[in-house]
Amino acid sequence: MDSITATPTSTLDPGPATATLRATVRQTVAGVAQAVQRLDSVDLFRGLIMVIMLIDHTRDYVHRDGMSVDPLALATTTPLLYFTRWITHLCAPGFAFLAGASAGFQRHRGASVPALSRFLWTRGLSLMVMELTIIRLLGSFNVDPNYLANLQVIWAIGGSMVVLAALVRLPQRAILAIGLLIVCGHNLLDAFNVPAWTSPAMPAPSALGKLWMVMHQNGLFPLFGFPVPMVRVNYPLLPWIGVLALGYVFADLWLLPTEQRRRVLWQLGLAMVVAFVALRIPNLYGDPLRWQPQDTLFKSIASFMNVQKYPPSLLYLLATLAPCLLFLSFLQGRTFSNPLTRALITYGRVPMFFYLLQWMWAHGCGLIFSATNGMPIAAHFQSRAETFMGTPPPVFGGTLRDVYVCWFLGAIVLYFPCRWYAGVKARRKDLVLLRYL
Repeated sequence: MDSITATPTSTLDPGPATATLRATVRQTVAGVAQAVQRLDSVDLFRGLIMVIMLIDHTRDYVHRDGMSVDPLALATTTPLLYFTRWITHLCAPGFAFLAGASAGFQRHRGASVPALSRFLWTRGLSLMVMELTIIRLLGSFNVDPNYLANLQVIWAIGGSMVVLAALVRLPQRAILAIGLLIVCGHNLLDAFNVPAWTSPAMPAPSALGKLWMVMHQNGLFPLFGFPVPMVRVNYPLLPWIGVLALGYVFADLWLLPTEQRRRVLWQLGLAMVVAFVALRIPNLYGDPLRWQPQDTLFKSIASFMNVQKYPPSLLYLLATLAPCLLFLSFLQGRTFSNPLTRALITYGRVPMFFYLLQWMWAHGCGLIFSATNGMPIAAHFQSRAETFMGTPPPVFGGTLRDVYVCWFLGAIVLYFPCRWYAGVKARRKDLVLLRYL
C-alpha cells in the first residue's frame, strides 16, 4: 500500500530535473518575448520614418510648388513649408541606418557570415535594379531610354549593401572604424570636384570623373560620352556606405540589457547634438553650406539647420541621426498596444512594400490635382518625365493644406494592404523572395 500511495506523490512532485526544465522554458519564452519587444521599437521607428517620408513625396506631387521651388530657400519659404521639407530629412539617414542594423540583427539570429554576405549582395543588387525600373516608373512615368537612370536613395542603399556584404567578413571594430572614417572624413574630399556637365555642347566627364560623381559628387552626366543616355546622381554612394556600416555595428546595442541600451542610445544621441552645435556655430567643418545670422529669428534658425543632403554632409548626418537615437532611447522598454503604434510597427515590418505603395498614392494624388487645375493627363505625364531629369514642371497643384490632407488619408489607406502583406510574410517563411520586398 505504501508503494501505491507513493506513486501519486512522486507524480505531483516534479523533482529537480523537471523543475529546471520548466524554468528554462519560462526563461526562453520570456527571452523571446523581450526580443520581439526590442525589435518592435525598431519597427515602430522605421514605420514612423516611412510615414514622414510620405509627406515629402506627397508635397512633391500635390503642392503647386512641389518640384519647382526649393522649400528651404530663405528668400521664398515659410515656416510651415520649411518644416514640412526639413522634417523629411530624417527619412533617408534613418532608413539607411536601420537597413544596416537589420543586417546586424540577422547575425544575432544566427545567420552565418557567408549566408549574410550572400543575402546582402543579392538584396543590394535587387534594390539597385528596382530603383532603375519599378521606382523610376512609379515616380516619374518615364521610360525614355535617353534618360537611363536617376540614382536615388534605394539605389544608394542597395549599392551600400553590396559593399557591406564584403565588410561583414571583418571584425566588428574594423567595420566601426571604416564607418566612422567615411562618415566623419568624407567632407575632406569636397575640395575635389568634377566640372558640372549642363549641356551637350560641354565635354563629358572622363570615366574617372563619372566614377567620382557616383561615389561622392551629385550631378548629371552622359553615360557614354554622348548627350544620351544620361545619368543623374542624387545620392552619391560613399557616405551611405559609412551609414550602413555604422548601422550594422549599432545593432550590437540590442545585446545589452534594456536600461543600459536606453542609456547608451541617449548618450550617443546627445553627444551627436553637441558635436553638431560645436561644429556648426563656427562653420568649422562638416558642411559646405555655411550658415549666417539673418534678419529674423526664423531665418537664422533656418540657415543654421540648412545642411547639405546631396551628398549627405557630416553635419546633415549628425542633425538627422541624433533625433533617431534619442527617439529609439525613448522607446526602449515600452509596450506598444494602442492602434497607432501597432500601425507604425506594421509599416516598419514591410518598409519596401510601403515605399512602392506610397509612390502610387502620392503620384495618384498629383494626377487628381493636376486634372482639377486644368492640366491634361498627357501633359502631367510629360511634365513628370521631364522632372525626372531636373526640368521644373508647370505650376499645377494644391496648397500645403491639401498636401497634409492627402498625406493623412494615405497614411490610413495604405495601412490595409501593408497589414495584409505583413501577414503573408509572417505566415510564408518558406517563400524566400518575400525577404526582398
